[in-house]
Amino acid sequence: MFAPQGPTFRELAVQALSSVEHGYDLLAPKFDHTPFRTPQSVLTPVSQALLNLGPFESGLDLCCGTGAGVGVLRQVCRERVTGVDISAGMLAVGRDRERMTATAPRIDWVRADARALPFGPVFDLVVSFGAFGHFLPEEQPGLFAQVHSVLRPGGRFVFPIGAPPRPGSPAYWALLAFDTAMRVRNALWRPPFVMYYRAFRLADVRAELIRTGFEVELHALPELGLRPDGSPRGRLVVATRAR
Repeated sequence: MFAPQGPTFRELAVQALSSVEHGYDLLAPKFDHTPFRTPQSVLTPVSQALLNLGPFESGLDLCCGTGAGVGVLRQVCRERVTGVDISAGMLAVGRDRERMTATAPRIDWVRADARALPFGPVFDLVVSFGAFGHFLPEEQPGLFAQVHSVLRPGGRFVFPIGAPPRPGSPAYWALLAFDTAMRVRNALWRPPFVMYYRAFRLADVRAELIRTGFEVELHALPELGLRPDGSPRGRLVVATRAR
């Protein structure tokens, strides 16, 4: 599906009936040939925005997968870049690709759960791309607290977030159908596979970040276009750990 080098329908079905960790281990060799990888059309404007916010010394790509965000951090961090993910398979693909194009800064690949990060406050920047649907709303406080704990004072937690599709639009119904299918799957099958992107709402996320101790700014990403009402299709959330 998606591309000749991408996963087959059967492979995607096997992944969907696995746990999140094992499912991504299975998908890892073909992940970059699917639409699940953050596209360059999103990575490029985020990179430019971070260059304007920087410079940064050390950065962490949270739930890094095969390393799309690691590539962004390599452009804006001068000393150290770390990718962390729960899937050993995804990390292996990212590590192998980095060996073929090794340049400064140094890159570390760490297998860990984002809800229990094995770091102290050593990062100036944390980014994440497309991973938040894998966390239930009640897990957000703990997740954001973990990010807060690994940032130095003044450090930033940055991620893009898309505007919700207009109710009644094809994208709205597609997202609702996907969310419903995942909930039915998890009601009938174990282990669960958490992927509920409709639950990650900007107003709720912003409020939770503030409760965690972040100062939150929103930056439009005009490169992603405008909605019919003139509002941006995508924004960059910039959450700064108070000094």
